[in-house]
Amino acid sequence: MPESKKDIISQLQKDILLWQGFTPPMAGQARGIGLGVLEQAFPNHVFPTGNVHEMLCPTPEHAAATSGFISGILTSLMQNGGACLWISTSRKLFPPALIAFDVEPDRLIFIDVQREKDILWVMEEALKCKGLSAVIAEVRNISFAQSRRLQLAVESSKVTGFLLRNDLRRLSSTTCVARWQISHLPSEPEDELPGVGFPRWQVDLLRVRNGNPGSWNLEWAEGHFITINEEAETILPERLIAV
Repeated sequence: MPESKKDIISQLQKDILLWQGFTPPMAGQARGIGLGVLEQAFPNHVFPTGNVHEMLCPTPEHAAATSGFISGILTSLMQNGGACLWISTSRKLFPPALIAFDVEPDRLIFIDVQREKDILWVMEEALKCKGLSAVIAEVRNISFAQSRRLQLAVESSKVTGFLLRNDLRRLSSTTCVARWQISHLPSEPEDELPGVGFPRWQVDLLRVRNGNPGSWNLEWAEGHFITINEEAETILPERLIAV
């Protein structure tokens, strides 16, 4: 392909990302959140904040793994003093456990609602609040139209949202920027000491807008994520579940 055509295509790709809200970082201004090589899968190689992420939690074990993984992300999102809202009908998170991820428990606001349909309304209103760093909601299902309302809310506030979906029998399409599934991995004891080691996850990025899905194994240690497998540098679509 002639060089001029390559330049035109490259510029068009950059323009499309800009139109969709993916602004490239300024030279020398890294905006990563500490996910390491995993962030190469996103547009401009930057974790898309100010968007809604969809996290699939088909079992309680997946939900627990997802909560831990998100807590690691909150470490970066809340580092400038922001607060986080966590919305659900049956709270299971143990706030003091967040200290292991360098997140102060008193900066999380829990909203417990009685009806499932109220969760998305509360989340939409919360995502409009620019004073929040993140909003997390545990939901069974969500329609495309409902996800569009959430996306419109974050486009003005730039708050990052996470939807934890636990009913995959009616898995609908959404406008979420990415679809994830997080699974626990066995930890490795440190220096033959008794007990368990640092938390580990298999992180499957099932779908990402204008990016490259893949699978990585990560560990949380010493206040940040660490890649623990060589294949993390390769996009591995064959390991992903059908969604």
